[in-house]
Amino acid sequence: MEIAWSENKQQLVCKVRQGSEVMGCLVIDSIVGGRSCGGLRMVPEIDEAEMCRLARNMTLKFGFVGLPRGGAKAAVRGNPEAPQQERWQRLGEFGQAIAPLLFHRVFSPGADMGIEPAGIRYMLKTGGVRVRPRQSHSPPPGYYAALTVLAGAKQATRRLGLALSECSVAVEGWGKVGSALGGLLAEANARVVAISTSRGAIFNPQGLDVGHLLRLRREQGSRVVDLYADAERLDPSALLELPVDLLCPCACHDTLHAGNASRVKASMICAGANNPVTPEAERILFERGVLCLPDFVTNCGVVLGSAMEVASVSKERISSFIERRVGARIAWLLDEAAREHVLPREVAVPFARRRFEQMRRNAANPTLLSRLLHVGVELNRRGLIPRPLVTAMSLPYFERLLA
Repeated sequence: MEIAWSENKQQLVCKVRQGSEVMGCLVIDSIVGGRSCGGLRMVPEIDEAEMCRLARNMTLKFGFVGLPRGGAKAAVRGNPEAPQQERWQRLGEFGQAIAPLLFHRVFSPGADMGIEPAGIRYMLKTGGVRVRPRQSHSPPPGYYAALTVLAGAKQATRRLGLALSECSVAVEGWGKVGSALGGLLAEANARVVAISTSRGAIFNPQGLDVGHLLRLRREQGSRVVDLYADAERLDPSALLELPVDLLCPCACHDTLHAGNASRVKASMICAGANNPVTPEAERILFERGVLCLPDFVTNCGVVLGSAMEVASVSKERISSFIERRVGARIAWLLDEAAREHVLPREVAVPFARRRFEQMRRNAANPTLLSRLLHVGVELNRRGLIPRPLVTAMSLPYFERLLA
């Protein structure tokens, strides 16, 4: 096992090799209080440039919501659909290789594409990190990301004078985020007409049975598109060009690019995936009048919801908080972009960077309240104080972050 560090565009890149093969990669974009956080994914091939973009996106997410965390991203090379034993062996080897970073919490991983929370816990234990009792049962992070995609969709539809219940929706990627989003859209009475997985896409303009799709995914994974009968089969790329009101890319990066952006027929794009729209495509869409929210805004729920969960806030309260507070921030973002006649990203990125730098300064000079909250959260991780007390301490803190 060999670890090599390099510096790339002010980022730290750690490559873990087995012989000539890169079996894992960790990119640290920023550090706050000696720590960074980000998702760990399992992918067939590791794209270092994309990993650097993903780590930068994590910094922007933390800045947008005001959480005192540094941004990072990690990947392990492997087949995400392989048997659990094979996947966990890869995770364990990667965990052992970066054990000092995990033990000292220089890098704190979360479950990302191809990895479940149980796999993260196994890797941490393999790396010598004790998993506290109240860290052992977290809901899938895809749900929290889906909540902020939904909040963005509600604000985008209002901006265009529509109701979400009147909209047709195509969801690219029926995975953790996409399927959770599909369930939320169905609850909001939106009409989900198309979904895709790695095996293909399906389309029914009258609407798909989301409940049935969710059951099929739980039982059969990506084969859901093969088993759902009442729909037309499509190539996954064709889903992006369907005549829908709302398009939600929740698969992989750069699926919307300069080559297909001119053929997109959706009025709004709210992403659950990271970097699904290239900068060139975003400009083309903007010039065509398509409302495209930045992905680090619409999927920031993964960092906010997870932080609130650690602070013992209930799932119901997190859902309500995200709709209210993140929804209001997205509404402000759209107002500012319309007033300045610019892409929403051109408002969101400088705002997130300013907030991040301010948050980093605050973390270097903590107030008494922030010190008490930090102690309370740590004691809560260890199961040493009642959950209601931590919740009472943390809710005002989160309110201030997004006030």
